[in-house]
Amino acid sequence: MQLKGSCHCGAVKFEVKAYAPVPYMRCYCSICRKTAGGGGYAINLGAKAKSLKVRGRKFITRFNAKINGQKSSGERSFCSKCGSALWVWDPNWPDLIHPFASAIDSKLPKAPEHVHILLDSKADWVPLDGTPGDQQFEHYPDQSLEEWHRAHGLLKKA
Repeated sequence: MQLKGSCHCGAVKFEVKAYAPVPYMRCYCSICRKTAGGGGYAINLGAKAKSLKVRGRKFITRFNAKINGQKSSGERSFCSKCGSALWVWDPNWPDLIHPFASAIDSKLPKAPEHVHILLDSKADWVPLDGTPGDQQFEHYPDQSLEEWHRAHGLLKKA
């Protein structure tokens, strides 16, 4: 599914082909919460890295968070003008890129359910705004983005 996204100020615009476009998984880790999560969480989508097309590349800055005191290999891309979180890319999975649903301008499919992850990092002030039947995990779930989309018949060609 072709997705278009941008930062808040419009300096960066991008397109990407998503194989996992349903915004279903809410990540409450401190990195997502502090860098992108207005609701105390962030939602990443799954796309193919080679499909990424960017305008305004000169306004992109990257950040590698620290996890347990070590620099993470995951690169979070932001607009250097307005600070909008755009996507995450990790050289450990070079074929994949994970745009933040919050940066997507295209209409996204509605999730049939939500999965709440890394609840052990959730801030106390953040309510767990879910519906009955939502899955909840203190750490990571067993299913990847791709596996969840496949299990729900929502996997797209990218």
